[in-house]
Amino acid sequence: MDNKKNGIPKLRFPGFTGAWEQRKLGEVVNLRGRIGFRGYKQTDLVDKGQGAISFSPADIDEFGNVLNCNNKYISWAKYDESPEIQIAQGDILFTKTASIGKIGYITKLREKATINPQIALITPLKNENGYFIFLSLRLDQFTKKVRNIIGGSSVPTLSQEKLKLLTFMYPDTSEQKEIGDFFKQLDSLIALHQRKLEHLQEQKKGLLQKMFPKNGETVPEVRFPGFTDAWEQRKLGDLAEIVRGASPRPISDPKWFDDNSDIGWLRISDVTNQNGRIYYLEQHISKLGQEKTRVITEPHLLLSIAATVGKPLINYIKTGVHDGFLIFLNPKFDLEYMYQWLEMFRPKWNKYGQPGSQVNLNSNLVRKQKIALPSREEQQRISSFLKQLDSLIALHQRKLEHLELMKKGLLQQMFV
Repeated sequence: MDNKKNGIPKLRFPGFTGAWEQRKLGEVVNLRGRIGFRGYKQTDLVDKGQGAISFSPADIDEFGNVLNCNNKYISWAKYDESPEIQIAQGDILFTKTASIGKIGYITKLREKATINPQIALITPLKNENGYFIFLSLRLDQFTKKVRNIIGGSSVPTLSQEKLKLLTFMYPDTSEQKEIGDFFKQLDSLIALHQRKLEHLQEQKKGLLQKMFPKNGETVPEVRFPGFTDAWEQRKLGDLAEIVRGASPRPISDPKWFDDNSDIGWLRISDVTNQNGRIYYLEQHISKLGQEKTRVITEPHLLLSIAATVGKPLINYIKTGVHDGFLIFLNPKFDLEYMYQWLEMFRPKWNKYGQPGSQVNLNSNLVRKQKIALPSREEQQRISSFLKQLDSLIALHQRKLEHLELMKKGLLQQMFV
């Protein structure tokens, strides 16, 4: 028997046994918003320090955090005229037009704030646990109800009256608190790991800018002790034979692939999934397909020239290489060093694209690109340090993914 169909979650804190009840949102919260969807007048908008924050849907991120991303403020007069929608800590924001169903929770409020007309302000009634309600509104079963109401409207809008009538399963206040407090702590832990990861990523980004010479210079800003020689200006095409991968056509034909083959098939999607270090591939290319591509059987540096343009990667396994990549054959450099340099240089490939269009990289452009190159010993010293930092970043990424996966599983089991 599926207890969830009877209003009982699969996993509960000790001491709770009764079935949950179906409740309407309007029975457990106060729900308010600005009347109509008219935007502010230009005179209502002011600079920071001269008024209150006006939150919009764009200020709510995918995790439910509410951030003043758009830096929008309204005058104190506009703020004071609507005291019922002045935001307090513990309130919930729900977008009712534009990107409908984005839900944010006000954990901390450092400035006075209100909402723009696209958002409904939800305040849990006394004794109701706001974080439990916030989590409930983000569950798939609730968002499906929202989608059913708005349907295929070209300008989707969810009225506050309809929002009040939407139902979800609800336990007593003591169980709400246990669940809400538990997930609030878990989300705080996830946010802590997210901040650590972002700090490391920013730290590496800054180091990449300082450990390689700026354009036209021959020494970097930051250098390991013992190295004093000027770096040499070289073209990438002088440092390796740069060739393009090849793809069998039509690529959808199953004859090109064979699950039993020991030669993998490297696709653009594998780059983003493994963040540039390829140790495994889900798809494998057949003997027939191998005749239509470039097969590499030892570690090689590659560069993506399609989709995720300019992303470098090191391939550590036998694979056929898609024509969306360039391969650096017979390199006269440390692979890891050049991988890190290409990571640093990646945003600068944009100079080869027209504004608003996709960058078009080809082997000739890459061959002509100049690079400052130190001695092999200094290359290895730089690459060893940065690879260790990458390993630390990957460790934090795995911890974060584990916590998020654990939360997803617990939500499925602890809610009805």
